[in-house]
Amino acid sequence: MNLKKTTILLTRKLPDKIEAQLEKRFTVILNNSDKKYSYTELKKKVENVEILIPCISDTIDASIIKAGKKLKLIANFGNGVDNLDLITAKERNILVTNTPDVLTEDTADLVLTMVLMICRQISDAQKKIINGKWMGWGPNETLGERMSGKKIGIIGMGRIGMAVAKRSRVLGMQINYHNRRRLSSKIEKEFRARYWENLNDMLSYVDILTIHCPFTPATFHLLSRKKLKLLKKNCIIINTSRGEIVDEQELANLLFRKKIAGAGLDVFEHEPQITPKLLELDNVLLLPHISSATKESRISMGLRVLKNVECYSKGKKPPDLITKKN
Repeated sequence: MNLKKTTILLTRKLPDKIEAQLEKRFTVILNNSDKKYSYTELKKKVENVEILIPCISDTIDASIIKAGKKLKLIANFGNGVDNLDLITAKERNILVTNTPDVLTEDTADLVLTMVLMICRQISDAQKKIINGKWMGWGPNETLGERMSGKKIGIIGMGRIGMAVAKRSRVLGMQINYHNRRRLSSKIEKEFRARYWENLNDMLSYVDILTIHCPFTPATFHLLSRKKLKLLKKNCIIINTSRGEIVDEQELANLLFRKKIAGAGLDVFEHEPQITPKLLELDNVLLLPHISSATKESRISMGLRVLKNVECYSKGKKPPDLITKKN
């Protein structure tokens, strides 16, 4: 197989190391500007490519997929695949892969970063210095809260959820979790974790809530208006998963009315748009979807994409192949 005859489209700029390795083997259409393609641009560019490497911010729906008449592989640069129409891809015998496993530690680090920043009021403390309002040490200056003894609730105790639990244990927090399936007693013992079959009960119990379940039709607005109202007034909510899992407008309303103590959000329901009210609040930490944004993570993601592409080109089964049951 003449690999140079295989055309690959990159929707965004990948690490130089990854692009260089792809260009050695294939004909690659780069996006050197790193500007996100419009829907119309992407639909036009995909027409004559065999392999598409999109990012999670690209909507690869039925129309885009059908426009790719030569398309055989979609190698998603990202862990999630909710940006892809898996049913249409399967109907057209197009393989789909992702980049699992490599985001775990970086995402867990960011979760704990946001928890610590909010609980210890780091942003407010820094603003005092920057705005010239700090007059020196005082016993009541920017009082935060101690982490030890806090009850953290984890929705989705998979790889990332367990990495968060591991870090939380070091800080002395009590681990609570809700999963579709209960974990083994061995894992529960390792994290001293308490399982909650009923999500509502856990929501009304914890001091910190962090979301790590995938976004699917079943988890859309999993934290609905009704469920958000179950959270305690002193609760902090962290979301590094997908914005659509939370009713963002209602969350903003509850934060504005001080019915929830704070929030750390790295994802949003209508990215890159953000509910305007969130921008006005001082009890919210907002980040631009950077949970996996480390140099090491991006290289690792790229290497997974490269491996999937190479296996496909050799007629082998890509290691990160996604299967979708009808």
